[in-house]
Amino acid sequence: MCGIFAYCSFLCERDRKHVCEVLCNALARMEYRGYDSAGIGVDGDSPSDPFILFKEVGKVAALRKHVAGGVPTTPPGAAEITQQVDMSKVFLSQTSMAHTRWATHGVPSVANCHPHVSDPATEFSVVHNGIITNYKELKLVLQKRGYSFRTDTDTECVAILCKYVYDSQPNKRLSFQSLVKTVLKELEGSFAFVFKSVHFPDEIVAARRGSPLLIGVKTERKLKVDFVDVELPSEEGKLAPVPDVGAAGLLAVPGAADGPKLRRQQSRAFLSEDGMPQPIEFFVASDPAAIIEHTKKVLYLEDDDIAHIFEGELHIHRLRRDDGLSSVRAIETLEIELAEIMKGQYDHFMQKEIYEQPESVVNTMRGRVNFDTGSVTLGGLKAYLPVIRRGRRLLFVACGTSYHSCIAVRSVFEELTEIPVAVELASDFLDRRTPVFRDDVTIFVSQSGETADTILALRYCLERGALTLGVVNVVGSTLSRETHSGIHINAGPEIGVASTKAYTSQYIALIMMAVQLSQDSISKSPRRAEIIAGLHAIPSQIKTVLAMDKDIQLLAKDMIQSPSLLLMGRGLQYATCLEGALKIKELAYIHSEGILAGELKHGPLALIDEHIPIIFVMTKDHLYPKTSSALAQITARKGRPVIMASESDTNVPRSAQVIRIPETVDCLQGLLNIIPLQLLSYHLAVQKGYDVDFPRNLAKSVTTE
Repeated sequence: MCGIFAYCSFLCERDRKHVCEVLCNALARMEYRGYDSAGIGVDGDSPSDPFILFKEVGKVAALRKHVAGGVPTTPPGAAEITQQVDMSKVFLSQTSMAHTRWATHGVPSVANCHPHVSDPATEFSVVHNGIITNYKELKLVLQKRGYSFRTDTDTECVAILCKYVYDSQPNKRLSFQSLVKTVLKELEGSFAFVFKSVHFPDEIVAARRGSPLLIGVKTERKLKVDFVDVELPSEEGKLAPVPDVGAAGLLAVPGAADGPKLRRQQSRAFLSEDGMPQPIEFFVASDPAAIIEHTKKVLYLEDDDIAHIFEGELHIHRLRRDDGLSSVRAIETLEIELAEIMKGQYDHFMQKEIYEQPESVVNTMRGRVNFDTGSVTLGGLKAYLPVIRRGRRLLFVACGTSYHSCIAVRSVFEELTEIPVAVELASDFLDRRTPVFRDDVTIFVSQSGETADTILALRYCLERGALTLGVVNVVGSTLSRETHSGIHINAGPEIGVASTKAYTSQYIALIMMAVQLSQDSISKSPRRAEIIAGLHAIPSQIKTVLAMDKDIQLLAKDMIQSPSLLLMGRGLQYATCLEGALKIKELAYIHSEGILAGELKHGPLALIDEHIPIIFVMTKDHLYPKTSSALAQITARKGRPVIMASESDTNVPRSAQVIRIPETVDCLQGLLNIIPLQLLSYHLAVQKGYDVDFPRNLAKSVTTE
């Protein structure tokens, strides 16, 4: 969803032009998340000057032009700004923020674009990812106290709430992080924030609950430690009791007794060896892609963490004292490279990621599949294998493409483990309040590891005592941290909104999991050996399928005028049909439907005529005779299907248009069958002139409900 970025430099000379370039570049790195407007905010010429805003509806490229023009956006309610700002102004220390907005409250407009400010003087500025569910109640209380609102967003009430808390302090001794803590305690919903204020120059505060946020650290000297302590209030530093000033207990403001009585240890780790401040830069972002060009040293904030950056130091506080979380935050090294999030020779990120699949599936298997011994070792699951094997049910929970990868492997899990398997859409799973028990094994699949419904389903299962496993692509994501164990699929960064290589890597990771769970069964040895031999051949077979690209491009030309498209398959290929239909919907904006061929006579047969295109997936497996029967019913009703068939299949009607697919083990065939459908959706979108990497109305990481 929304992208957040903040840049804080200390004792580093940076001019305003450089700061703006850093902010805009970071937003460009996060474009794939989906957005409809963008904005940045930088320091004024002096600490008391208002925050300088640049906001624009549309792409980051439009924002860059606005910044290059030099005339900033006028804050809501302020006198119109017509003069250019001095881009050559040099700062020894500065704090700035940037944001890409995906509209939830209010239409895309300059007024609704972030950063949001508390008043025309920009006393407090905020960027936000997520949704504040009680913003209407807060807005009503603040309006009754005389505060004016000028946007349609939920975020504006947070900025104004900051000003209200500050104005309510008679002596103005409240620290910035304490002020933010007071504000956060009044908010309901999911969020990631960065706060800035003219009252606290060169300071920023970041906080998260339910939305990802990480902090990058860049310094010329080696960091003294690899962790940062969480600072907890001492007993004598408790908040002084004060009377409530809001309806229903809202907005109880701490008194002057709230001093900096904190346990301080490794939060001063960014000082030099002699204890003196050193030049340092901090980068706060909702996505590692925005940070990687600056530094690989990052730490991930946990839910209800409050990070306070000032005077070259990073301090982490907790919203509540006794919550059972670790008292340290590790400084980790990002594994991704800048080149991985660049398009290179390709026209689009999606095209690049489709063509990366021979390598990405190898990376998923690397170090895990021993082709010599025919064994699979997933280190993250090793300690939990006995518990999983004793489980009474395997419960897969996911959304979208990840859900389809679970459907694709459901039968092989049932075959190899002989444990009942259920696959659930995360949103429906939560809506039904599905019964979950302590002896259930729950498996949560998500590319980003930040999908809101999947995370809520995870927490629901944790409350009920079930074992939770995560299958994710993003290291350090919420799902990877909150599950008991799991698998990183190692597909590499996926920038295109429509998932491609993550699907095939999830597919393989889950197959490997099923194989490992069955390794205590002698009777399953032949089947395991067959699957592992198939995995060995998969990368080269994917290359063979990719070589059909030009043929798929011609097929797309034949289908481009069709208002609707059907994809049919049976058994293991039902997931292929669902995923292929989803890709065509996402990218080409053509109505498409994946249909289980066994249900053909129960309604879908009424759709068949000579006009509607049908892609029929009938590669050889044990259900081949039944799929052949369904094909005969289609052709008998003047349907003209495009048949996806195995290379050795000689029974395909000569008059039919055929896509020949290499043969592999039945449970792996879907890995090869999905590639032509990915290419088809890509070429349909390109030929229609649509933006392949940024489909309308969609976002990469669905972090709000």
